[in-house]
Amino acid sequence: MNEFDIKAAGWDANPMHWNRSEAIANEIKNLIPLNKEMSALEYGAGTGITSFLLRDHLKEITLMDNSAEMVRIMNEKIKASDTKNLKVVNFDLEHSDYYGKKFDLIFTQMVLHHVIDIESIIKRFSNLLNQGGYLAIADLHEEDGSFHGEGFNGHKGFNLEYLSEILIKNNFASISNKTCFTIDRKISDTDTKQFEVFILIAKRDLT
Repeated sequence: MNEFDIKAAGWDANPMHWNRSEAIANEIKNLIPLNKEMSALEYGAGTGITSFLLRDHLKEITLMDNSAEMVRIMNEKIKASDTKNLKVVNFDLEHSDYYGKKFDLIFTQMVLHHVIDIESIIKRFSNLLNQGGYLAIADLHEEDGSFHGEGFNGHKGFNLEYLSEILIKNNFASISNKTCFTIDRKISDTDTKQFEVFILIAKRDLT
């Protein structure tokens, strides 16, 4: 059982998770010309909050996560809401290639900083997108490591120039970004710190 299996049951009870997803979903709607013919993938979907917020703007969304408990909760929510255009896939894209259908949009929220090999996951995103498809990444601006604290093995947020260079190497263009949300996090008994979340939009190059 991984850390997200443990966190899954209480994930939707945190108002910040909803507020952050709403901010990110709104930016995706504002920055990408969504339509009802588009097929999307949410990578690291968690409990699927963002996909539920976008479901009425897309033809279908595949919600991918490697946490069995997150997947269970997503399936329960889809069944309870009788949603027809969301489907869940329990898959570890960080370590394996996915050979399902291609997508017109891939979006991911606060997931990339947990992925060790960023170049490999960006290459997989590129391979999974149709030509002219969109990638939307929401994650932390570069920070000092206090967001997760000691013992965290992932990335301390991202330098956006570095991330853009990786995207360009993997056939992405028209790259833009903006800050879209601020997280207030208690980092000690006496100290709370703000961490900024960016959204980056890139388009799979037509050439």
